[in-house]
Amino acid sequence: MDPASFDYSLWVAAGVIFLFAGFAHGILGLGFPMLSTPLLAIMLDVRSAILLTLLPTITVNLISILRGGRWSESIGRHWPLAVMIPLGTVAGTWLLISVDPSPFRLLLAAIILLHLGNDRLSGVRMDWIRTRTWLAYPVFGLAAGFSAGTVNVMVPLLILFALEVGMSKLAMVQVFNLCFLAGKTAQVGAFSVAGLVTIPVLTATLPFAAVAAAALLAGMRVRDRVDGETYRRWLQRVLWVMVVVLTGQFFLGLG
Repeated sequence: MDPASFDYSLWVAAGVIFLFAGFAHGILGLGFPMLSTPLLAIMLDVRSAILLTLLPTITVNLISILRGGRWSESIGRHWPLAVMIPLGTVAGTWLLISVDPSPFRLLLAAIILLHLGNDRLSGVRMDWIRTRTWLAYPVFGLAAGFSAGTVNVMVPLLILFALEVGMSKLAMVQVFNLCFLAGKTAQVGAFSVAGLVTIPVLTATLPFAAVAAAALLAGMRVRDRVDGETYRRWLQRVLWVMVVVLTGQFFLGLG
């Protein structure tokens, strides 16, 4: 990716995208790369889109983790989840290179549907997530990382875990962003080894990081006015959207 080759319209469009994605992330506590990457990929190739989001995403994740305090209730308790993310990501990326990743999208959609329909399904229980949290950490950490490596999505599995263990709104935001940061750090390492992360690229994305941070803080002000139950309903709706997107990608044969 050569930032010097970008024209004015692309810079403006990218700025608007980061403004929108940062504000949405501020409200929900998640979604920045999930929104910004595909929108940028309309104008750029996917690899360039991901590179353009690296520094803004890290900035958004760090602010989200640090804001609010009470880390002992979130990161201090749930850090094992984030530790497993890079391991799953590496495994998923390796498999992505080796086989057709399309079936994984349908599998992930099925897992989300199982969670969403849990109250209506007799005999299907996920109590083990609460009663055997020591086992749920590696299972969901590796699965979320694996999902990120194969289909570039980890949010649904993190939401499933968080809702089952009864995380508070603040804890969800901090833990999710710690997981995103762990996965993004592994990605930066991989891109660096490949020689794709350069000083010109990072310098060019500094203004976008500032735009994303400002929009994030504005969105956080909106989230602060939302009660915990409403916030959980929003997350449930995000899961339904992800089911539709993943299923559609599978049947339409999108990469």
